[in-house]
Amino acid sequence: MDEFDASQSAARMRDAESSLTGLRERFSTPADAVYMDGNSLGVHGEDAAAALERAVEQWRELGIEAWTAADPPWFDYGERLGDRLADVVGAKPAECVAANSTTVNIHTLVGTFLDAADGERVVVNELDFPTDHYAIRAQLRARGIDPAEGLVVVESEDGHTIETDAIAAAVDDDTAVVFMPSVLYRSGQLFDLEAITEIAHEHDAFAGFDLAHSVGVVPHDLHFDEVDFAVWCSYKYLNAGPGAIGGLYVHENHFDLDPALPGWWGHDSATQFELRPEFTPAADASAYQIGTVPVFSAAPLFGTLDVVEAAGIDELRRHSVALTRYLISLVDERLPECTVGTPREAERRGGHVAIEHPEAGALSRALRDRGVVVDYRPPDVVRVAPSPYYVGYEDVWRAVEGLRVVLDEDAHLDYADESESVT
Repeated sequence: MDEFDASQSAARMRDAESSLTGLRERFSTPADAVYMDGNSLGVHGEDAAAALERAVEQWRELGIEAWTAADPPWFDYGERLGDRLADVVGAKPAECVAANSTTVNIHTLVGTFLDAADGERVVVNELDFPTDHYAIRAQLRARGIDPAEGLVVVESEDGHTIETDAIAAAVDDDTAVVFMPSVLYRSGQLFDLEAITEIAHEHDAFAGFDLAHSVGVVPHDLHFDEVDFAVWCSYKYLNAGPGAIGGLYVHENHFDLDPALPGWWGHDSATQFELRPEFTPAADASAYQIGTVPVFSAAPLFGTLDVVEAAGIDELRRHSVALTRYLISLVDERLPECTVGTPREAERRGGHVAIEHPEAGALSRALRDRGVVVDYRPPDVVRVAPSPYYVGYEDVWRAVEGLRVVLDEDAHLDYADESESVT
């Protein structure tokens, strides 16, 4: 095996050979910054901005007529975007819709599948993003189920990852829903969705997933894997901007279920404007739309999906894996004070890397002040996300070099007494 070359010149050579190097020209990263926070908020993209400006112009020129006369009509935004998102997550077009926010979608889908299940327990894990648990506890309470009994939390053996066997051990015949992330927000572990779905189905439970940290950077096969439902956001790797619309998937086998949180935008479109007193859900995933589609939060996604389709989700994944592998190798080579908390196997790794250090909060702030944009997750993680859309190998090299300089100069000690931010 060739010796790893940790030099800046080698990083530049890697960029010159990368098939996605030119993609970054469609994005605008903050001036003079190395932007490694795309798993929290993707950067401004020309395609997204153009799509938003087009919607604003339609508002200016057409007013209310834009609901039906705009190109595309505002009225159909959720379904049209859902058709295109289906290719990103491996679903049939009717199984996806752009709607609501991630947490709202957790509420409506977990609630719906709890109502449809024989069991009363929801299996989650202790390393989940907390808001998922907030929503699930609320849905359990709404059904008269004590969350202390109904929420089954799978524990981590190492504080970084969740083993599939541990999930299997927590699922029984009283399980209603197994709800897991596709990627752990702190460590970056990528879950085996197919295996977890099989575990749930063996006990007649439903399998749902939060794809917030994988959609747009990891290919999925939700329909083929028989996943029952999934939710995601579009402001991270999909780069649709702050406050961008969320998305959801429901397997076609469940189109007969009544949404737990019905709203007029999910009504059967043929009779929606008859404003009947009883809710008649649409015959597919679009039934889970609740309120009127937020046009200006949804429009940028049309532009960003142009980029995803032009690059190809499989090629984006290939480049992401290569960037995170390179990042891990640089940490091993140049940062002996730090450890990598992310699984090293590509098939178990999402799009970001957790660099661990006891003073990670101070390190993150010192890096940001020096133009390396990362984020901090307690207690000891500097999250570094080399988004394949606009990050290159030299950017990764500069991020590690910045961390090396901060550690050499003990610059992070100047931040030790400041309150810790997790932005």
